[in-house]
Amino acid sequence: MATHPTDSPSKRRKRKPALRKLVEFKGMSRLSLQQYRNDVKQLYDGPKGAVLAMASLVSLHEPLMGLMLRERKFDATRFHKILDVGSGAGQLLGHLIKTANPSADLIGCDLSHQMLRRARTRLNSKRPAYVTADLTQLPFDDNAFDCITCGWVIEHLHDPRPGLREFVRVLQPGGSILLLATEDTVAGAFTSRTWKCRTYNRRELNRICEEVGLPWREQLYFTKLHRFLKMGGILVEATKQADSNVPMELESRGARRCQS
Repeated sequence: MATHPTDSPSKRRKRKPALRKLVEFKGMSRLSLQQYRNDVKQLYDGPKGAVLAMASLVSLHEPLMGLMLRERKFDATRFHKILDVGSGAGQLLGHLIKTANPSADLIGCDLSHQMLRRARTRLNSKRPAYVTADLTQLPFDDNAFDCITCGWVIEHLHDPRPGLREFVRVLQPGGSILLLATEDTVAGAFTSRTWKCRTYNRRELNRICEEVGLPWREQLYFTKLHRFLKMGGILVEATKQADSNVPMELESRGARRCQS
């Protein structure tokens, strides 16, 4: 957007959010939770879901995730049981197969059964188990995993707290989560419109993670250029505190087995 030479810095700052608001997907707030959930499932079951892997390659997200794991910016070799939430076409799960400890259990889950079928075919590996599940109602026992990875999925929740609290419930004390989310930038707004999701403000998401017991251990960037330009979205390693306050209804929730 062009600015007039006499525009004040405060005016220019106000215009950027206006552009993002114009572009960003707004349907999430207009639909009931169930309607939106069904829309998201249909989106990923359909043609857009079929090209998700290619879109990740074109955007460089998938190769950059692989580079980050190979360079151990997030060291997956530390863990013994890893849950990949919102596995999609297996973009992150495929790299975990190559970089995680060979003896580690890998489980991929997604709301879309069709996406899991695509991931299984694409990865062609017997190692991961696949489970169809809603990230706000994970069918696993408390403290079942020492690591969770979640790449560009939490933005499909209008309020991230229910999903983050489920992560806290199934994560062991001291366990880590690799969380990747779409940031409230202009590029993020276009991503939001394409995939019918929201964006997150970095400070807001940090505060909410602290609130539910997942304080950020480290903010990550794909490359030095991404760090310098503050681009690539929100990438963080968060750790479950030993004294995280998980609601009683979550603590008492038993395992719910889902078949993929």
